[in-house]
Amino acid sequence: MSDQQPQVRKVLVLAGYQNSGVGHWQTRWEALDPRFERVQMTDWDHPARDAWCRTLDAAVTAADSPVLFAAHSLGCLTTAFWATHYASAAQLAKVVGALLVAVPDPSGAHFPDGISGFAPVPQSRLPFASIVVASSDDPYGGVPFSQTCASAWGSRWIGVGDRGHINADSGLGDWDEGRAWLDSLGGAAG
Repeated sequence: MSDQQPQVRKVLVLAGYQNSGVGHWQTRWEALDPRFERVQMTDWDHPARDAWCRTLDAAVTAADSPVLFAAHSLGCLTTAFWATHYASAAQLAKVVGALLVAVPDPSGAHFPDGISGFAPVPQSRLPFASIVVASSDDPYGGVPFSQTCASAWGSRWIGVGDRGHINADSGLGDWDEGRAWLDSLGGAAG
């Protein structure tokens, strides 16, 4: 096996509940780099695990090159469920890595109603490199929860201090630090 990482030509953007708006780092990354492509979920306002995982499954199947995932919030749980319950070995072989930002706790007090099938959270190692990024004041998933997920998934864990839900309201702009972490997983930088 070669020590060189495969050339990533596509980054699949996995937004969370209600999608990521204009000021969100995911949307900004898409505007800055044509290799970033949002996975368009079937229903942003009433997410169902099976539908979201099957949509991700189709996106990975359609990819003709190695991919990275840039996931936020519910997109992180979608990634974990897809990798551990839905993906074939051939699909998993296409995934170089995943940046998993602001993993929400489905049993938390602030987890939105109308979301189905995302509990219990998978506790199996992910079959690709991953980084879990967490904020110390995220109302949807605290540090202990994100550290438990990172440990179970075999992910590197990074704390970013008080940054809320690490979204548009966090004032991250183009979030160069997050982009560098994504790039470290598989050479996404052009």
